[in-house]
Amino acid sequence: MKKTKTTKKIKSTSVASKPASSSCCVNVWSWSIYAYWFIILFFIASTFYILGRSHEFTHPRPNVVITEETLVQASDYVADAKEQLIAGDMDAAIKSLTASIDANAASDTYTLRGEAYMQMGDYQNALADFDSALQIDGVNAVAFYDRALLNTRLENYEAAWVDINNAMSAQSMKPSGVLNLRDLYAKRGQLNLWRKNWQGAVADYTNSLARAEGSISANVYAERAEAYTALGEYENAINDYTSAVRVISEQIQATPTQEMREAQSSNAMSYFEKSAALNLNIGNVSAAKTDLESAFAIAVALNDEESMARIQTLLGGLN
Repeated sequence: MKKTKTTKKIKSTSVASKPASSSCCVNVWSWSIYAYWFIILFFIASTFYILGRSHEFTHPRPNVVITEETLVQASDYVADAKEQLIAGDMDAAIKSLTASIDANAASDTYTLRGEAYMQMGDYQNALADFDSALQIDGVNAVAFYDRALLNTRLENYEAAWVDINNAMSAQSMKPSGVLNLRDLYAKRGQLNLWRKNWQGAVADYTNSLARAEGSISANVYAERAEAYTALGEYENAINDYTSAVRVISEQIQATPTQEMREAQSSNAMSYFEKSAALNLNIGNVSAAKTDLESAFAIAVALNDEESMARIQTLLGGLN
């Protein structure tokens, strides 16, 4: 091997001493240069690799071992937390979820704990948990959706807008069983409404209503009616308020509590009043009167004296 190196060196010297006019010799010289730089680059790459390995040996990566027992334990904590969340015991749920995260920091567990924090009004910890969930799983649609809800509560609408769009993209890439596109379109429609993007709101609400999955919400019709009203499309808005009342009438019997039924009835009364105002704007006085009479009947059923007095005054003005 030593002999070979000596031979190569002699050849290189003889090439250097030959006239530059020889094309053959120029090619040999060029190949020598390429070989020389290849050796240099190889040496540099090898050096970085060796230094990197030595750094790894002197600063070893943490050796985290996830055993089957650890995973089962983490799963048990999550199961306990879900029961506690249903029972409304947020403090106990957070403790269980924290224990699960300590055992196995999973994206969905951070998301669940973030939801618990958000229900408690601890928005700072909720936001930190949603961020952690997304660091672990960048296509966690539920974490994006929850963070959109949180940013909406914080009135950070631009951040919420980014999150809801990311939630929709993540849902298409990695569908979550607890989300559906109907709800995602409805939430984005609401954000468009608050951003005064009326056309965008109408488009999103329309897409929400066109979806087959999930259940239709009267709020979607009512909020699209607001967007139509802002656009001056009063007849479309009236039709949507009518549809909102229809949905309430279909769903109210299945509503679990009296308080919720009363809230739905109050919403229907409001929709009738808004429809009456729009009918007056387009000169349809008889339809406006019918709307107000329907609103008055609901006020009587709710024993809402304040609303009864207000609607009676409006009816008197029409007469």
